[in-house]
Amino acid sequence: MSVLVVGSTALDSIKTPKAENPKLLGGSASHAGVAASFFAPVHLVGIVGDDFPKRYLNLYERHGINLDGLQKADGKTFHWSGEYEVNMNNRQTLHTELGVFETFSPNLPGHYEKLPYILLANIGPDLQNHVLDQVTRPKFVIADTMDLWLNIALDELKRLIKRIDALVLNDHEARQLTEEDNLLVAASKIHRMGPKYVIIKKGEHGSFLSSPKGHFIAPAYPLKKVVDPTGAGDSFVGAMIGYLAENKGGIDKNIRRAMIYGSVVASCCCEGFGLKKTTSTTRKIIESRVRELEKLTSF
Repeated sequence: MSVLVVGSTALDSIKTPKAENPKLLGGSASHAGVAASFFAPVHLVGIVGDDFPKRYLNLYERHGINLDGLQKADGKTFHWSGEYEVNMNNRQTLHTELGVFETFSPNLPGHYEKLPYILLANIGPDLQNHVLDQVTRPKFVIADTMDLWLNIALDELKRLIKRIDALVLNDHEARQLTEEDNLLVAASKIHRMGPKYVIIKKGEHGSFLSSPKGHFIAPAYPLKKVVDPTGAGDSFVGAMIGYLAENKGGIDKNIRRAMIYGSVVASCCCEGFGLKKTTSTTRKIIESRVRELEKLTSF
């Protein structure tokens, strides 16, 4: 089944202690859309300016991503610039230029409105709610968020949480949202806000699922070298919903394995700047890493 991915499409300038790469393809929709495309047809909604390189449009299309919902506007594409420390968990934003994204309204083409699997990638919750106002009886809706929206758009975020099937956020955000230090208690509180599935990301330590069928701990795929973690969280949730759309049997049957596939695709993302490594990855490589994780976690 097909996946609708709505989020930001951006140009990312990324600096690490060892290298610097300007204006790479980035944004939550880009990372999530490419990750999902390994498993299911993807329909992308975003906005770019007239400075958006044609080679990036070609890259989307090489992954079979439908771009009918990609708006093109006069002006500059959303540009983010950031610098990582030696410890890649620490990052500083150097510059943010919203460009055409400042006036972005995610209006869906008619044939997008009935897509069964919907990923509301990380953008403002008002925009995520606007998307939900346009869709018709989706099978599964998952939303990603971040601490910025907890700080400046909490009421709108809470309205969104009531309307979705699954919420993805990191451990710091889960504690901030619920005012609970214990993640088990935090997940229970989030369930009472609406979602049946709560997935809490813990970076290099994997992720945690709370669902109607109980709890699950998904490990991160271990890497000897991290080049650039930008977009890893988006790749995780993108691969996860792609796997769910690909496989029959319902969400409860497949969501744990979907998280493992998400961890693997996120690991590929971290091995290159921007989307360079993800876009050169193959399904064969992904399946091989999944088998490795199965061996590492079997006892």
